[in-house]
Amino acid sequence: MQVEKLTAHIVQWLKQYALESKMDGFVIGVSGGVDSAVTSTLCAMTGLKTLCVEMPIHQSKEQVTRAQEHIAGLEKQFTGVTSTQVDLSELFEGFKTQLPEISNSDTLRLSLANTRARLRMTTLYYFAGIHKYLVAGTGNKVEDFGVGFYTKYGDGGVDLSPIADLLKSQVYTLAKYLKVSKDILEAAPTDGLFGDSRTDQDQIGASYDELEWAMKMQESGNTAGNFSPREEEVFKIYTRLNKANKHKMEPIPICEIPLEFI
Repeated sequence: MQVEKLTAHIVQWLKQYALESKMDGFVIGVSGGVDSAVTSTLCAMTGLKTLCVEMPIHQSKEQVTRAQEHIAGLEKQFTGVTSTQVDLSELFEGFKTQLPEISNSDTLRLSLANTRARLRMTTLYYFAGIHKYLVAGTGNKVEDFGVGFYTKYGDGGVDLSPIADLLKSQVYTLAKYLKVSKDILEAAPTDGLFGDSRTDQDQIGASYDELEWAMKMQESGNTAGNFSPREEEVFKIYTRLNKANKHKMEPIPICEIPLEFI
């Protein structure tokens, strides 16, 4: 992996897209995770204005601290970087009071987790509209095109995706090159949407390394190889999620109307 050339390529792509779109910069939600750390750094490296937004909703202290320290580092290194914090906890709680009660607690927890992501998306587009910025996505290839591990119209609601063609392992390699902090590099990946300590692996049932393997197996057509019991389990997890989340990864279906009906 030619990290220096890769970095230059993404930075140039970001800058060119923004200039051709006649936009003034980028806005990005910084969570304290490696994906948002890498993406925000790449945006800052364009030299264009980059607004880092921290949007806690009952977030753990560790996540908040990592995000704040990363943002502070970018502000020292790049003159075009600014930041703001919008605590959405009270808004989230107020929203919950207006909803009807449901009996299925698992369904409720998942729906509210996705609501958090959608509140953050709305916040980012508020700032994007004010400042004439593009909302930069933080999804990687496994999340965006493998298992669909993101919220539709939440963290999936963005203007451009600079690292969506990189596997999670490649994002980590890029993060090390960009000198992302050790605390972020060593933190277990989590979407932070449930207000507890669950990780991405807890939710998915497989690590990103395992999911990358399954993705490569599917792409190569090797769907019935000599898999170990664990590999078989991981491949089933991957293919199940890949199929279930196609509605996120494919264009919105359009009902085409026959001309004679119009």
